[in-house]
Amino acid sequence: MSVARAQAMEAFLERCGWTEAAREPLAGDASFRRYTRLRQEGRTAMLMDAPPPQEDVRPYLAIARHLSACGYAAPCLLGEDAAQGFVLLEDLGDALFTPALAQDNRDEPALYRAAVGVLAAWAKNPAMRNGKLPMAPYDTAAYLREAELFAEWLLPQLLPAAQRETARAEYSQLWRDILRENSLPAEIFVHRDYHADNLIWLPKRQGVARVGLLDFQDALVGHAAYDLVSLLEDARRDVPKALAAELREQYMRETGVNREDFLRAYAVLGAQRNCKILGIFVRLWRRDGKAHYLSYLPRVWRHLEGDLQHPALERLRAWMDRTLPEAARGALPVHG
Repeated sequence: MSVARAQAMEAFLERCGWTEAAREPLAGDASFRRYTRLRQEGRTAMLMDAPPPQEDVRPYLAIARHLSACGYAAPCLLGEDAAQGFVLLEDLGDALFTPALAQDNRDEPALYRAAVGVLAAWAKNPAMRNGKLPMAPYDTAAYLREAELFAEWLLPQLLPAAQRETARAEYSQLWRDILRENSLPAEIFVHRDYHADNLIWLPKRQGVARVGLLDFQDALVGHAAYDLVSLLEDARRDVPKALAAELREQYMRETGVNREDFLRAYAVLGAQRNCKILGIFVRLWRRDGKAHYLSYLPRVWRHLEGDLQHPALERLRAWMDRTLPEAARGALPVHG
């Protein structure tokens, strides 16, 4: 952190009345944001340091206010300096789903059912539907841009240079066709990163407020299946297949969606998301030196292979089988 930014942070904390707080930096993620737990006079709070221009806290602030107004457990805003990228937040605690389940997975069905219950509540809440939300739509251009990360970052690791241009063109055209042929209406709030690392268990609260929500700043208005895919096809932990099937049924039962249409969208968005994640994780390795993300690639490949079994993705599955060596799919990247 530069001297100027450190001084700006101190000034922000002084304005908020937390300048004397003890500070506990938390582990970072794939973004430029950094979080610090503050302790002062028996109270705690979370400091978000999101330096511009790499980060913009204004979407986070707007979405946090909307979620809280709708009764969902986003952290309350205790102070903000949007121009400089500092936000003081309610501390929701340490009971993230991931470490809680690592210690004792006996509560796994209950936690996941509660998380799916939140998604079902979003689908039924008029305030969480298009026209009421302070976000842009998750449109075809965004889906294509994200799916292209696979071609941009992963294909060069799997194919010799002479094959890459043709393969990329074929891959891009396949995704344009898939998105044209399968309706994915932008209808409800989509968190876009709804998984165990971004959910906190708050058992003393009631109803949907038992699931604390983190890292929703990239939310868009999109299709309901996207967040369910994020939760059940988690890049960082395995959700047992039987439980995942039960949870999909729970969501469809609680929302009353058309089963065939929903499962088609679930497969298409699962494939799109997993292609995106494969590209992002390779980018984090190649560009940012974060090689530990490579350890997640085999799991994400397995998710993608499962999604590709749906008939709506038959041509993409055939392209994968024809173009990419089976031994490389699920393995670490092989070409420099």
